[in-house]
Amino acid sequence: MNNFDIIILSNGPGEITTWVLPVIKQIRTNLNIRQEQVRISLILSPCPHATGNEVKIASQWQEINRIQSAKDFSAFLLLGKTKDNWDWYSQGLVIFLGGDQFFTLVIAKRLGYQSLIYAEWEARWYRYIDYFAVMNQSVIDKIPTQFKNKCTIVGDLMTDVSILNQEKNNDHKTTLTIGLLPGSKSSKLTQGVPFLMAIAEYILKKKSNVEFIIPVAPTISPDYLASYGNRKNNSLINNLGGVTGELIILENQLYLQTSGGINIKLIQEFPCYKELINCDLCLTTVGANTAQLGALAIPMIVLLPTYQLEAMKSWDGLLGLFANLPIIGNICAKLINWIIVQYTVKNKKLYAWPNIWAKREIVPELIGYLTVEEVGNLVLDLLENQKKIEDIKYNLSTVRGSSGASINIGNIVKKIIMDRNKEIKRF
Repeated sequence: MNNFDIIILSNGPGEITTWVLPVIKQIRTNLNIRQEQVRISLILSPCPHATGNEVKIASQWQEINRIQSAKDFSAFLLLGKTKDNWDWYSQGLVIFLGGDQFFTLVIAKRLGYQSLIYAEWEARWYRYIDYFAVMNQSVIDKIPTQFKNKCTIVGDLMTDVSILNQEKNNDHKTTLTIGLLPGSKSSKLTQGVPFLMAIAEYILKKKSNVEFIIPVAPTISPDYLASYGNRKNNSLINNLGGVTGELIILENQLYLQTSGGINIKLIQEFPCYKELINCDLCLTTVGANTAQLGALAIPMIVLLPTYQLEAMKSWDGLLGLFANLPIIGNICAKLINWIIVQYTVKNKKLYAWPNIWAKREIVPELIGYLTVEEVGNLVLDLLENQKKIEDIKYNLSTVRGSSGASINIGNIVKKIIMDRNKEIKRF
């Protein structure tokens, strides 16, 4: 067995824990050889959702030989040098597990290594990449015929995570858990935090066996989240149910306590799949949250309240640029969002990722001047009708890929290494 380098390219905390970890464990299991013969180097690229703890987390995994942080990525990409001047074996493979697929192409060509991309939704640079491990057939369908032979359907790494974390509490039959996901951007928190607190109070008045959790986004602090429940910081509270909130600590656990006395448990671990998997239902804003919940097959209601149209500035591309212009930004944002709301209602446009994947509404989307009673009654209806909840779970499970992706990717890597060794021996 000749020495071989495997470079894993990744970025955010979600990709590190849900993609990288199961894949490197499977690679080590499949190869069953000395770790020095096949080195695994993890190289992180910048990510807006990074917590700064990615290196610390990955350092706990004995399957990895070397790790380079995101702050040193630019120098490596442009100049090919790592911070610690790593040496490289003559044979190697670059594996994409998060970030920009283009990085895989550049680094593999520079080092003369083969390349493998895990393509969740789209396979790019298919002319130059050697192998693709794709989530499902729809990814292959987008590729020209002459390049489809580079693709292998492996399944969904996120589905693997949901299976690994499905240790639901047996006590869950007596207490229902609702997850509240208000987002992380100011434009969403302004409406999301007070609105979700008010909904929680409304639900608990009607149904006593319910508890609530908020998974705190890794890019914000609990103090920052709670500040949107304070009237001094948020003028919209009265329009969204009039419920305020403050941080409290009970038995070393942090809670957001509402003015009505409800203690909403704050989950600071990220990602918090074990907590989410125990949720009977989640209330979430639009965005990446819907993709994560969909991958875990967690029923959800997606909310897009429009009480402050000028505050909704989190659109991508040109719309986001116009909405965030100085002086006229608020006017542009209000106009843009009014048009978007009207277009959405008229054309039934979908915003939640599971609905976009399915091309139909499999989880409820509510947009407009929503009321606490409207959302609260929908939640209560779903909780009282288990068949509706089960239907949502089933539909969510059908729009993602199959399980076993980490095993299949591990098998691809083993075959690449074995085939490469056969070629070397032949010469």
